[in-house]
Amino acid sequence: MGRKPLLDDIKRAQVCAILATGGTRSVAANYVGCTAETIRRTAERDPEFREALNRAESQHEIQYLQRIQEATKKDTHWRAAAWVLERTYPDRYATRKPRVLTIAELTETLDRFAELVAEHVPDLAARQKLLESLTALSTVFKTESSMSVAPAAATKPDSAGG
Repeated sequence: MGRKPLLDDIKRAQVCAILATGGTRSVAANYVGCTAETIRRTAERDPEFREALNRAESQHEIQYLQRIQEATKKDTHWRAAAWVLERTYPDRYATRKPRVLTIAELTETLDRFAELVAEHVPDLAARQKLLESLTALSTVFKTESSMSVAPAAATKPDSAGG
């Protein structure tokens, strides 16, 4: 006979309830008397529990998105609309610190630098090697940019199980 699971049905329901209100897995683990690692391992072994965790974590986010969406319909709540734009399209609307480049600005700068290399480096082999390196670097930035379209704020650092 195996040992009693640390997360019985009642504790699993409590974990999901905490996550649905916006709590982290660490907070939920502390409440039910285990670790976030225990929650992660249990979810790995039990697809039904894993799905319940995902739904609970999504539920909180969806509730706030619905509230923001409703608030944007009222003229007096323009800040809610601005908030959504900042987080949905951070490259275009989020506040940036001075001297911070977007991926688009960085790739544009690399492209301009490549043009200068092509124009001013007389040695064909050296020029070709530099241009290949710049193209590869630019491709990395463009790929990372396309992968990070979703707002970073949408993922809680603690929700991945740590």
